[in-house]
Parts: sequence; C-alpha cells; structure tokens
Amino acid sequence: MNSQSSAKPDDQFHSIGDLAAECGISPRTIRFYEDHGLINPARAGANRIYNHRDRARLKLILRGKRLGFALSEIKEFLDLYDLDSTQSRQLALMLERTRGRITELEQQQNDIAATLSELRDIEAQALAYQATTAQPGKRKPSPDRNGRSHRP
Repeated sequence: MNSQSSAKPDDQFHSIGDLAAECGISPRTIRFYEDHGLINPARAGANRIYNHRDRARLKLILRGKRLGFALSEIKEFLDLYDLDSTQSRQLALMLERTRGRITELEQQQNDIAATLSELRDIEAQALAYQATTAQPGKRKPSPDRNGRSHRP
C-alpha cells in the first residue's frame, strides 16, 4: 500500500514494506519491534497499517539502537512519552541514560586507545627484532620443542 498522495503528511499511511524500505530495514525487524511492544500499528484485515506516529516511533527506535540503548530502555522512553504530557519524566530519564551511555563510550574509547598503543608497541618490537635477525637468503634456524636450534 503506498502513501496517499492527496493526504496531509500527518494523515499518510504506510505498509510494512514501504516503511521498511524507507528506514533501510527488513519487514521482519518491524515485526520484531511490534512483538516487543514498541510499535502497535492499526490493522486492516491481515495487513498492518502504519501512521505518522508509528513511523516516528520507528525512527526513534532505530536512533536509540544506533546509539547503543537496549530495547528495554527505548521502550521505557517511548512509554514515558505516552504517559507524561509534560515530558519532564521522559527528559530526566533521557538525561540520566544519555550521561550513562556517554560514560560507557568514553571508557570504551580509553580501553581501545590503550589496546591500540600496546599493539603498536608489540608491532614495533616485532619489526625491530625482525630487522636485526633477518639476513637475505638465509633462514634463521627454528628451535625444536626443547629450545635447541636446528636446520630443516
């Protein structure tokens, strides 16, 4: 089902295929979010019909996933939006979770920097060792399991 061309943007309806294509995901992904209570489209017989609200919720879900939030956290944000017309509770929760996510990502960034530094040190040591032991046309004897060198 295609969007109605004569309708206002807020009155447009989308099929699962249209919505999936627009968001770059599969229809199965949308059904997964439905199964978890994140989206609740209207039905016309066996067909799902998505309105602007469903589309907006899906965009928020995908943004939350991209930022590393768990589905349970995303559901909590969306549920608070529905319950709190002032959105003050939603904003407070969003700030708390966002700050937590920033802290997690900064720690991961520090961990990655430390790992990269260590790997670069190992690489430099290996290259230095290779440069001092390599002789063109001559293979270095490989040690046997007792540590003694032997030639193949």
